[in-house]
Amino acid sequence: MTTQLLPQQAPSTAGRRAWLALTVLMLPLLLVSMDVSVLYFAVPFISKDLHPSSTQQLWIFDIYGFVLAGLLLTMGALGDRIGRRRLLLGGALAFGAASALAAYAGSAGTLIAARAVLGIAGATLMPSTLGMVRNLFPDEKQRGKAIAVWTVVTSAGIAMGPVLSGILLEHFWWGSVFLVNLPAMALLLVLGPVLLPETPRLRGGRFDVLSSLLSLGAVLPLVYGIKELARTGFAVLPMAALAVGLAVGAVFVRRQQTHPNALIDLALVRSRGFAPSILMNVLGMFGVVGMAIFVTQYLQLVLGMSTLTAALWSVLPSVVVGGMAPAAAALSGRLGKARVIAGGFALMTVGFAVLATVGAHTALWVVLVAAAVYASGAIALMSQVSEVVMAAAPAERASTASALLESGTELGGALGMAILGSIGTAVYRSDIGHHLPAGLPAGAAAQIRDSLGGTEVSVAQLPAGVAGEVLAAARDAFSGGMQAAAVAAAVVMAAGAVLATVLLRHLPRAAVAAQVAQPAESADRVEELV
Repeated sequence: MTTQLLPQQAPSTAGRRAWLALTVLMLPLLLVSMDVSVLYFAVPFISKDLHPSSTQQLWIFDIYGFVLAGLLLTMGALGDRIGRRRLLLGGALAFGAASALAAYAGSAGTLIAARAVLGIAGATLMPSTLGMVRNLFPDEKQRGKAIAVWTVVTSAGIAMGPVLSGILLEHFWWGSVFLVNLPAMALLLVLGPVLLPETPRLRGGRFDVLSSLLSLGAVLPLVYGIKELARTGFAVLPMAALAVGLAVGAVFVRRQQTHPNALIDLALVRSRGFAPSILMNVLGMFGVVGMAIFVTQYLQLVLGMSTLTAALWSVLPSVVVGGMAPAAAALSGRLGKARVIAGGFALMTVGFAVLATVGAHTALWVVLVAAAVYASGAIALMSQVSEVVMAAAPAERASTASALLESGTELGGALGMAILGSIGTAVYRSDIGHHLPAGLPAGAAAQIRDSLGGTEVSVAQLPAGVAGEVLAAARDAFSGGMQAAAVAAAVVMAAGAVLATVLLRHLPRAAVAAQVAQPAESADRVEELV
């Protein structure tokens, strides 16, 4: 008995309408990315106006990222079930309303609540945008270009947040950093129903609410614990949070294996290249986010730049390497995605190796070149990893795949801040402890040992000669900590290059076929919406 294989129909190419739709999709993506960092400059103004406690101030800054990370999986799965356009437009409406509430908040509690709602709305927007890209561009080459745009906009949004915040605060009150969201969301609500098609959605079975709660109960403690370890070092509360997150995560995974309507289809995770690509994303974000904190602090605290000036210089490498994503897409057709991803890690290794040579008196251009090199590698590997993940996902699971990818982004960034930050802090404290002059007041010495930022405050109370000596020693110690963290990051990136070569070597040069989206299976599970 023989089986005749029918030739597969080539995917149709997208027209001008799809590219216009992509432009509309970039609006929420840019704003959600910017809101991660837009409060960098606004916190002092908010503190002066609303008088939050130190705990409230931390929650004003952190609650957005916590809620966003915790709800990504839930909102990705929800978008696959109710339709991504519907979820996207609902999220845009909520994002705009929460932005207005945050802008005119009269108390710290109200602002915290508004930031939490912004996190909920942001979690609906992020996976919906990339999920819709998967459906708008069935052709591999076009999808590669679209995902390159998506990657660049995401990176640009995070980099532009502090700059936009600084410019607005020069002329307006702190609420303006939230009101800037309203025109873009209004435009999305007007153009979205016209340009964005509804997407295929899963049919049948109830939404697994318990899995949603378990994912939230796993991700929130994990992200909180990792960030607190970076901020305070080893302590009982963050360690307990990590233990709770891991335990709940184990229960979540077990439920996904046994529940008929699981939040995550494990066949998707097992598809070729999917899980290794998520790992590559985690490793890449580990280096980028972990070292970005050092570079920003170096520009401000070692080179003495103002916050806005430091933000402007920080944006420059991202602008310079903006063309790396489309270049990586073109190269992957010749070299294969595994080699391009490994090459991205190699560039990051070189960039961090250069950063490991930076001292307190190094020229600014060396820092910027190092940042441009590792940023170009990061954009190359992120764009290719995103392509592999989205190509492996069936159309009806695109938002879930996107949510898993973005959850890896959040996890990698948190781990980078915690681990690389801890390395830098340990080296700083060890070094500065050997260079403090005798006779310093106990309180000042404790602040100086804690961080370079604390040193900046403490030296104001010291005699001029002693203050200059202490500040120079602290800047040298911080540079030593940054060098140690950069070496660690370079080692991890080199390991990432090896892992990409080994784990992704079987990927074809063309995009991965959606192995869990066989026509016979999809026909009875997907409802096409007109």
